[in-house]
Amino acid sequence: MLNPELKLNQKIFEADVEFKSMRAALGEALVKAGEIDGQVVALSADLSESTGLLPFKNKFPERYIEVGVAEQNLVTVASGLAAMGKIPFAASYAIFSPGRNWEQIRTTICYNNVPVKLIGTHAGVNVGADGGSHQALEDIALMRVLPKMVVLSPCDYFETIKAVLAVARTKDPTYIRLPREKSPVITSEETPFEIGKARIFYQLAGFDKETFNPYPHIQIRKPDMKTAKDKISVGIIATGPLLYLALKAAEKLETKGRQVIVMNISTIKPLDEEALIHLARKTGALVTVEEHQVAGGLGSAVSECVVAHFPVPIEFVAVKDKFGQSGQADELITHYDLGEKDICLAAERVLLRKN
Repeated sequence: MLNPELKLNQKIFEADVEFKSMRAALGEALVKAGEIDGQVVALSADLSESTGLLPFKNKFPERYIEVGVAEQNLVTVASGLAAMGKIPFAASYAIFSPGRNWEQIRTTICYNNVPVKLIGTHAGVNVGADGGSHQALEDIALMRVLPKMVVLSPCDYFETIKAVLAVARTKDPTYIRLPREKSPVITSEETPFEIGKARIFYQLAGFDKETFNPYPHIQIRKPDMKTAKDKISVGIIATGPLLYLALKAAEKLETKGRQVIVMNISTIKPLDEEALIHLARKTGALVTVEEHQVAGGLGSAVSECVVAHFPVPIEFVAVKDKFGQSGQADELITHYDLGEKDICLAAERVLLRKN
């Protein structure tokens, strides 16, 4: 069942669930951030309309900088503004930023630890007809490896608004990953959001909140595989808009007698290790879901945490070492085995490994 404490959209599983643009959410939130703090500025590489910066550009033309098609310059100018006390939001397609300008991000932003907020839109295969050259499937890996960089991957329109407003108040270099296409509205204005905090969106009845073991070197009892419940329990961990398909998969799995918990990880770095380890202990089997290469993304981050503290079987729903291609967004989700059916199959596979 949906976690009632989070006040999620109750129409998630209905055919007429609303779809809204996360790029539009960026524009709306950035205007709000600009109204709150006069130090907020925006920069674009000739993509203000495509990335969602146009509302800010129209509202605050004196605080908007157009650098042209020059992504390396985009982030170095942003780093200089941040060093002088501004709060710069620099947006481009994710394939170009961080795809084209990674070294400048590393050296001028992270090495100097200045609070530039990087927005990478058009991430994942949902870019569709633009094809593999424009489908960023490696950006989480590129940004997660950088010291000091915070990496966010909101799941929908409302979470994007909250993420943008939250990072406008931090002093950390930050990357926010957004898709091109409209995505289902999963959360609501009342759903809590906190950088670095994972949330359980779909849960077992009576899912308890036992505390994290602060002594990971001391062995904790594994789930008791003698009981039916432990044999059929699985945790699904998703990030970004694919969380919607993870929730739909959970509902389907539950009709087949599986005990499913779905966790939303909107902050990939810093990772909520306490929540992850608790989920691993509770279920004994995990599935990660992301619109990214299987190497270096959410699945890798989860694995690094779990293998160090509480190893359990894990299956990965992600792009398996391939480039994208042209096609409709839904077609590509199916082609790259990222859909609801694929999540269900991954859950069944990991349960077999667990037992």
